[in-house]
Amino acid sequence: MSEGAPRQQAPTTIERVFYPEKPEPWSRRAALAPLEVLAWGYGAGVRLRGALYDAGVLKGERVEGLRVVSVGNLNVGGTGKTPAVLYLAELLVREGRRVGILTRGYGRSSKEPLSFTGAGPLPSVEEAGDEPLLLARRCPEARVLVGADRRMLARRARDEFGLEVVLLDDGFQHRKLARDEDVVVVDEAVGFGNGRMLPRGPLREPLTGLRRATLFWVRAAAVPGPELPPLPAPCVRTRYRPTAWVDPAGALHPVEALSGQPVLALAGLARPGGFLRTLGELGADVRGTAFFPDHHHFSERELREVSSRAAGLGARVVTTEKDRARLPGGFETWTVWLGVEVLEGESHLRRALGLG
Repeated sequence: MSEGAPRQQAPTTIERVFYPEKPEPWSRRAALAPLEVLAWGYGAGVRLRGALYDAGVLKGERVEGLRVVSVGNLNVGGTGKTPAVLYLAELLVREGRRVGILTRGYGRSSKEPLSFTGAGPLPSVEEAGDEPLLLARRCPEARVLVGADRRMLARRARDEFGLEVVLLDDGFQHRKLARDEDVVVVDEAVGFGNGRMLPRGPLREPLTGLRRATLFWVRAAAVPGPELPPLPAPCVRTRYRPTAWVDPAGALHPVEALSGQPVLALAGLARPGGFLRTLGELGADVRGTAFFPDHHHFSERELREVSSRAAGLGARVVTTEKDRARLPGGFETWTVWLGVEVLEGESHLRRALGLG
């Protein structure tokens, strides 16, 4: 560099390195200005709250004698968190641990705290939410506790049910409950979007929040997505794959059962593209789609229209486990089950769960 030339300063943050500002046309900047203002205000509040926790002004409650493993993410929805929670719960059960899952039960109409297992009577989806029911059915040995106050749920898990370890579902931003491990789920297919905060981007908090993570659960993508920033903790690399079809009567079928068969895809997901990719992997002939917002509660009229469209196409209706939990009994649909395969980092995973 010649003498007198301006010195270039190296970028110092993940945002500046991986998500640099890009010049945009004036018209687009003007259109996005309201979102920028809202994102700035939201981000300021999130940063202030995070700083208070980091400085110890605000503190999470520690429930002694109970191992708390948070499973969460930075993105809003659609990263594959629920299959991760299910895999961890099943692993803990196989290792003989008394395990619980603490969850808010997003989208439920009741505010009453609930506790149940898949081995007993289950509440309705309105009372519990779709994800708690999915987890209870797939891992009936784990106790699911649903409620807004997860500190209270953690105390119940220890005192009332004698649990040893709980998985704090969607807990990365829920810092009122102290945790032993913070597992952050990252989907390689989408990364961290444009690196911006809500509502300008998909992030719940700045990328600097990744420094709190003690383990990253990376969902491998078949097609490379955006480059991920350096992840400042050990990684478990996983692959999600379909394991079975469930017919309308509840019987299990091999993954090849609908290969070449015409189907109509029904889902209320944040990112339904992953569901379509799964159907493609299974060889299904997707003739149509009926996509709704995440956690959508389907009306009778909507389902009649879906059934009518499917009949006109000569297709079966197919859906996801999470969506099936919100569908009424008697609605004819096939459901795909997803499983998880750990590709790398199993030792890190066992350490995080306290399994040695």
